[in-house]
Amino acid sequence: MRKDLIEVIEFPEGSAELIDGKIKISGKEGAIMERIIPGLFPKIDGKKITIEVKKSTKNEKKLLKSFAAHIKKAIKGVNKKYIYKMQICFVHFPVTVTYDSSKRELTIKNFLGETKPRVARILPNVDLKIEGDKIILESIDKDAVGQSAANIEITTKIRSRDRRIFQDGIWITEKDGKSI
Repeated sequence: MRKDLIEVIEFPEGSAELIDGKIKISGKEGAIMERIIPGLFPKIDGKKITIEVKKSTKNEKKLLKSFAAHIKKAIKGVNKKYIYKMQICFVHFPVTVTYDSSKRELTIKNFLGETKPRVARILPNVDLKIEGDKIILESIDKDAVGQSAANIEITTKIRSRDRRIFQDGIWITEKDGKSI
């Protein structure tokens, strides 16, 4: 039997507004836009976002829960930035890492003694700091900061060598305060 589903999300700080098929969520760290999934009907009442689905199927229930999770993630991000920490590891060849903020590229030089530098793409709205052998990524968008960290990790992936012996690379050590 089809039911009407309602999901209520409360947010302590900031504001939310509907703009052209998107929800704009603002907080002390910034603002982020989330696309509204067709078939869902969000309403904003003060400090609550109510998402409603009329006569929902299993698929629409999944969409409702996914959209609610994205909104909660955005609310958390605009109030407190997501922080990923990465460690630069090398054994023999000293690796040099530089960041070009205009091109949004992280350049990794002398990785495993290679002459050609490796380049990782950093997504927009992600702040990157290099402190010695640590890289710190910050953003209000969890997807962007996670994808940027993955781009860096994939760039230093070693192919056609034994991973047990060649453990060089740049590895994620901490995701949003949780060590890995």
